[in-house]
Amino acid sequence: MKRSASAHWSGGITDGQGTMSTDTGVLRESPFGFKSRFEDGPGTNPEELIAAAHAGCYSMALSLGLGSAGFTANSIDTTAVVTLLKDGDGFAITEVALTCRARVPRIDTATFDGIARATKLACPVSKLLKATITLDARLES
Repeated sequence: MKRSASAHWSGGITDGQGTMSTDTGVLRESPFGFKSRFEDGPGTNPEELIAAAHAGCYSMALSLGLGSAGFTANSIDTTAVVTLLKDGDGFAITEVALTCRARVPRIDTATFDGIARATKLACPVSKLLKATITLDARLES
């Protein structure tokens, strides 16, 4: 399976503007630029999209891990915070902090913690990223 997205940019780094689109149409010429990436301007940015991809991937992978162990979650809510920092002459994504809250009937905390930690390593987006990935996963009742 292959998925694709595209980006268009015109202008300089600080005064230019761009758009991003996905083949599915979920993003359709979504604007991005210097202000949306490095300040608090309108539009999206690559880091926000990486965060969304990682949160979604982790949630689905956790569901798979739970299912393989005989559990079905009532809910899995994951947030990913991507950190972009200055790195020499450029920038680097240095960390992704995952926060997950799950409601899973009949599971004990130790079993959940083991599955959650294994999922952090098994999630395809986690495998892709070189950044340090932290996880705060909790089972809620």
